[in-house]
Amino acid sequence: MKLYFSPGACSLSPHIVLLEAGLPFEKVKADTKTKVMDGGGDYRTVNPLGYVPLLELDDGTRITEGPSIVQYIADKVPAKNLAPPSGTLERTRLQSWLNFVTSELHKGFSPLFNPSMPEEAKKIFRERLATRFAHLDKHLAGNDYLMGTDFSVADAYLFVVSNWASRVDVDLSPYANVLAYRKRVGARPAVQAAMKAEGLIK
Repeated sequence: MKLYFSPGACSLSPHIVLLEAGLPFEKVKADTKTKVMDGGGDYRTVNPLGYVPLLELDDGTRITEGPSIVQYIADKVPAKNLAPPSGTLERTRLQSWLNFVTSELHKGFSPLFNPSMPEEAKKIFRERLATRFAHLDKHLAGNDYLMGTDFSVADAYLFVVSNWASRVDVDLSPYANVLAYRKRVGARPAVQAAMKAEGLIK
């Protein structure tokens, strides 16, 4: 398998999950601004939309969109319990969390990285994110992880997206449970290894 990634982007989530799963894979770095891949070539020849992540299977099949990729990886190694079995209510709950992170957090952060976005608009997005983090803080008051007591692929995604807060002036200090959760997830060996591999920590 081959993971196309950009350091610190949402592709860090499947990077973490691949390490948690213990599956062999190759990393290909793609610059999301210039679209140039390490070793040369235009990333848009791999993914016409030019964004990461993309997982290329050994037979050449390409999977896009982080939430789909991490579920595919989890299903390859069911014994690792990274996702509940397909078709169960618990799997639907996992998909609910993945969708929440995608639509309510990931897409809430995106405009804050846009230098041409007016500051008044950014204020609206920060306020919206605050209500979402307040919701998470309440949920995490009684749960170690999004799904309860066990780490899942949704936790990898939430950890990665919440990493962006300090880069765009989103204050997480009011959310003690979110901060404790981030510390818990961040201490996992696979998370540490993925972040080191992407040059995010020493």
